[in-house]
Amino acid sequence: MKLVRSLMFEIAYWLVTAGFAVICTVLAILPGKRPLSFGLFSYGRTIAFIMRFVTGIRTELRGTQYLSRTPSVLAAKHQSWGDGFIMVATVRPLAFVAGDHLMKYPLVGFILNKAGAVVLSNEGGEEARARMAASMERLKKDKRHVLIYPEGHLASPGEKFPYKKGVYHLAHDLDRPVIPVATSLGLAWDRKSFIKRPRTITVEFLEPILPGEDKDAFMRELEERIETRTAELIAAGNGEE
Repeated sequence: MKLVRSLMFEIAYWLVTAGFAVICTVLAILPGKRPLSFGLFSYGRTIAFIMRFVTGIRTELRGTQYLSRTPSVLAAKHQSWGDGFIMVATVRPLAFVAGDHLMKYPLVGFILNKAGAVVLSNEGGEEARARMAASMERLKKDKRHVLIYPEGHLASPGEKFPYKKGVYHLAHDLDRPVIPVATSLGLAWDRKSFIKRPRTITVEFLEPILPGEDKDAFMRELEERIETRTAELIAAGNGEE
């Protein structure tokens, strides 16, 4: 049964994604960011709906009181491709940091540019630095939360990668607090498995951290908060004490 539901989800996922790629391209042509923002929000909500009613993955949100009108940097644990959909469906309006590998997909590059995404390049260079500088200037002027995955990798439950200091520089340069985000989504949608497991997972927004001037201290606190709470959510999800 899990295999059948996972296959149904995969089909629905790609059909919905293809459809919204066209819709969001049209919305990106319209003046302003609001039409496209609504399109991306609707896309996230649709995928979240499919996750729930096709695969049985339900999401419990905690700590949403920290999502005030004051724009912040959301530093999230990244266990699954579903993480981004839940965030887009929950936080509006939302900007995000994306890798330049996404620019190769049809229509995606155009949509990301119009959405004001911060596109990072692994190869660097003058063009990449100029693009990053332009993105930062845009972010300083708008009022959106910014989503970033500090590890830069998908990590299975219990797995951890080194936290990159770009999250500190992003928050420090924007003069914004950082909201750590813990999750247990990997228990239901593991990056290494095709099978989606029906269960209730938790996404929890934690108390904000100010970047301050001590970069190393900030990074230690951020990593400790995210990893500790994520481990607790995973243990609870596994029925452990």
